[in-house]
Amino acid sequence: MIIRKEKSSDVDAITEVTVAAFKNHPISQHTEQFIIQALRDAGVLTLSLVAEIDERIVGHVAFSPVVIRPKRNSEGTTDSTLNWFGLGPVSVLPEYQKQGIGSALIREGLSRIKELGGQGCCLVGNSNYYQRFGFRNYPELIYEGIPQEFFLALPFTETIPKGIVLFHEGFSATH
Repeated sequence: MIIRKEKSSDVDAITEVTVAAFKNHPISQHTEQFIIQALRDAGVLTLSLVAEIDERIVGHVAFSPVVIRPKRNSEGTTDSTLNWFGLGPVSVLPEYQKQGIGSALIREGLSRIKELGGQGCCLVGNSNYYQRFGFRNYPELIYEGIPQEFFLALPFTETIPKGIVLFHEGFSATH
């Protein structure tokens, strides 16, 4: 398996992998492929990695910046948080799932985001899966509109920001 950055010639294959991966997912709204394209079109797809086996793209992961709208601190001012990223979507073709491809994509992506100066990463997902990478729920980080236990973060430093996390508007894409 080779993990590498996406090339422009990979876009259609990434879309196919994403559609197939989420086709039967119980909580998907089947918009993941549109989210990736919206992030790409907006120029905020910071890192887009593919997994390739025998020259076939079988997996994909996306990372994009998030904004953390800070809460006021004890002095009444706000602290700004820079260089945090959102992970997702992550997709693996159904026939290649449960073989470590998604995990390899996530690990490589997190490593590269750190190299880019990332201070942390967050996502919406199942803690039973993502805790293996060090993600956990931090009550001081809030993503509105979902149950708190599904919003997970992985700080790369000792500093854990406090506030409301906002993903790029591309995550609202529906077509």
